[in-house]
Amino acid sequence: MTLPDLLQHFAAQLANHKDAAEIDEMAESGRVRIIRAAGALRLFAMDVPPRAVSLEDVPVTIVPSGEAEPAAGHLLQHKGRDAMVQTVDEIDPSDAGHALVADTPAFFDLAAARLADMAARPESYESGPAERLAPWLDPEHSDANDAARAGASAAVLTTVWHEDPAVRRTALGTLTAALVRRNKRVLLLAPSHEAVDRLLGFLAKTLRNAALPFQSLLSRYEMPVMENAEGFSLAELGFAWQLEHFFAKSQSRKSALQRQYSRFRELTPTLAYKGQKQRDVNEVKLLEWRLLAEVSALQGKIEEIDGTRASYRQLPVWKRLGMQVMGKNEDTLEDYRTLHETRIRGLMNEVETAQARLRELAPEAAVPKDMLLEYESLKDEMTRLGGTNKVRELLAAGEATNRQAFMQNKRLVAVTPGRVTTDPLFQRLRFDVLIADDAPRIPAPLLLGAAGLVREQIIIAGDMRDLHGPTKRWRQECMDTSSSTFGGAPAGSPAGSP
Repeated sequence: MTLPDLLQHFAAQLANHKDAAEIDEMAESGRVRIIRAAGALRLFAMDVPPRAVSLEDVPVTIVPSGEAEPAAGHLLQHKGRDAMVQTVDEIDPSDAGHALVADTPAFFDLAAARLADMAARPESYESGPAERLAPWLDPEHSDANDAARAGASAAVLTTVWHEDPAVRRTALGTLTAALVRRNKRVLLLAPSHEAVDRLLGFLAKTLRNAALPFQSLLSRYEMPVMENAEGFSLAELGFAWQLEHFFAKSQSRKSALQRQYSRFRELTPTLAYKGQKQRDVNEVKLLEWRLLAEVSALQGKIEEIDGTRASYRQLPVWKRLGMQVMGKNEDTLEDYRTLHETRIRGLMNEVETAQARLRELAPEAAVPKDMLLEYESLKDEMTRLGGTNKVRELLAAGEATNRQAFMQNKRLVAVTPGRVTTDPLFQRLRFDVLIADDAPRIPAPLLLGAAGLVREQIIIAGDMRDLHGPTKRWRQECMDTSSSTFGGAPAGSPAGSP
């Protein structure tokens, strides 16, 4: 089959299962306890009968016994009597008599709609790597070339086969670290939520050992069902936790910017007023300097007159006659001296007035050193951000929780195939590389749905023995609605076991 035919084939089968499935009966819960909360999400553990819900990632509703509103969520895991349910709505665990209702048809409907959309609008998805994967998933493909395909390795489709999961993950860790260094965006898949948590912990250890910032690189889309893996706390790697802390920091930075902007607006008119007073001070100082310069010139003239008067009688006759022609004799020199002294007294009165004005202006023009340094720092920050108009726009902008933009910035996103195929958020996201650990345990439709989000390369890993055997997980029974197919087989059990 071609890729569009295969997508249509799987979409039709999923639609048939949706039509055949029924909403599960209400499962009474003996007790409900909250495991953890992160941002708007909450993880509850409910005591329900075994096998009450068969599929991981199926939409569920928690119905309280009283008049409280039901809470919608998704089933993350069901082991024994413990059902791990992730919700956005709050419920009161102390109330008795909660019930769990799973909407299995909705799960099949969302998955079928995604595959049908991929077949109808191939230009909106990435078909190159998915086409290389299609022969592996074709239910009509002959088994004759299985061995050859099992050993294939290429730039677009790379396989990592080994019976030991530890060996496979070591190889995947090396590949992942190399992809991170090449700045690739990687979608990490595993068959179940517990398998995703174990893969997440292993990659966190691998990236840490490679001196890479695993806290900012790794993101677990759903809330982890395990608290720790490989010695790492998984809660801080959860998407909801990271989103909450990112916007908390963003709000903190916005509050700090608001304080800086307010202080800048407070200091600007103050320093502008002091700047005007400083200009006044400079003008008065200039006037004072001019007055004192004129006084100094007049004092020089008085000293010259005194010298001339003291030596007048000893001057040659021709020089005295020249001075008299200019109107300077002993009597007139005294008059000139009196005039200069009178002018000096007038100038000194003006100097005293200017100095009094300077004493008044000095405190008004004085700028404390710390205030000036603070203003210069704030001015530099406003300039760096693009000016006060840009800062006002930043402060006026709403803090909308853009989940898509935040997820698009994550380099390594770990998620289950069911959530990738049914969550609308992933319909708008694109990745460079897909890494599917324990790929033979992932249902073919869900693996193909994830492959349509990848631009460059697909890396599948697993036990090659799981490609064969009675069940033929990727082919004849890929539509089996049991938890061994859509929820992942228990850890350590072979895919082909009865």
